[in-house]
Amino acid sequence: MQNFRYSYPVNVYFGSESLKQALDQESAKMGDTIMLTYGGGSIKRNGIYDAVMKLLKKNGKRVVEFNGIMSNPTYAKVQEGAKLAKDENVDFILAVGGGSVSDASKIISAQARLDADIWTMEMVGHKFPTEGIPMGVVVTASGTGSEMNNGAVITHEDKKIKAGVLGTLPSFAVLNPEFTMTVPHSQVFSGAFDTLSHAMETYFGQSDQDNVSDDVALAIMCNTVKNMRRLVENVDDIQARSNLMWDSAMAENGILKVGRKTDFEAHQIEHQLGAYTDCNHGQGLAVIQPVYYRHILPDAPEKFERFAKEVFDKETAKEGLDALEDLIQACHLPTKLNELRSNATITPELLRQVADSTNLIQTGPRKLTHDEIYDILMECLDESLEDNHDLSSKP
Repeated sequence: MQNFRYSYPVNVYFGSESLKQALDQESAKMGDTIMLTYGGGSIKRNGIYDAVMKLLKKNGKRVVEFNGIMSNPTYAKVQEGAKLAKDENVDFILAVGGGSVSDASKIISAQARLDADIWTMEMVGHKFPTEGIPMGVVVTASGTGSEMNNGAVITHEDKKIKAGVLGTLPSFAVLNPEFTMTVPHSQVFSGAFDTLSHAMETYFGQSDQDNVSDDVALAIMCNTVKNMRRLVENVDDIQARSNLMWDSAMAENGILKVGRKTDFEAHQIEHQLGAYTDCNHGQGLAVIQPVYYRHILPDAPEKFERFAKEVFDKETAKEGLDALEDLIQACHLPTKLNELRSNATITPELLRQVADSTNLIQTGPRKLTHDEIYDILMECLDESLEDNHDLSSKP
């Protein structure tokens, strides 16, 4: 194993009474003015908004609301939130929602305490914020594990880049599986696949043999697959949702990554696909990941064989990837790019732009080229769409 330092300061409140426990116990540390951040308003329809507001008001808080945070949160929306936080002298940010709300709030928190532009500071200057407005997260849709770390994925619309940005680490997280019961079924499964993807990409990175982090990652993958299958049988299975919510947290609280390098190239590809199409993150991964893994299988055959045996009870690496595809289909996740909801028509020309702008990382079984990423994306495209385009112009 590599040398590492690990600490985990997020205070997790899990279970049916977790919201009240968290807001009552954390209230004294939150200050007087709370910015409540959320998305399109589903928390008002399902009652979570009223429950949060009641507890905040009971504890004497002044609440400033910032809503409309979209899936794949944008740089412009983050800047809007940071300005409001500054103008209102916000003491604490409470993010209520899924990973997009949490991600946006982490960057709002950091940007509000900076004079510099956070994107330029990190992407150009390679400097990172050291403070931000304290914040907590109430998770209503699990899968990203965003509440467990200080990383966020933000889309810079002008630059056509969707990338990881570092912000503020939440001081506490509320994980109540009951809050996920009104989430659309497609979002539940796409979130679960994102969890599986996090564990897979950690596992398939470079590591020595018998790495304890590999063993933990395999356990998380096994449990995630088992409970995705349970939800296929009964989408209201609260025990399965509970397990998946904790799987999501475990996959992104850093415990799988200690002492090893990771392979997040599939995430890099999907991020750029999202920058050009605004597609759902977990669904994009479900399309890309099996194809990507077939490309790199010859570079890590032993790891893929172990993955097949321990996660899917299959004998060969190929059978394991077949089983992964079967799981995706059973969960009614998309298997081709043209099945994704998108704000752009997905063509070979667009995929060439996606491939050429994808960040290449060196921590997987091997480093890809932009042409290989283009080939992977083209394999993800419906063959009938390929036939309608002249692909001879590929560089």
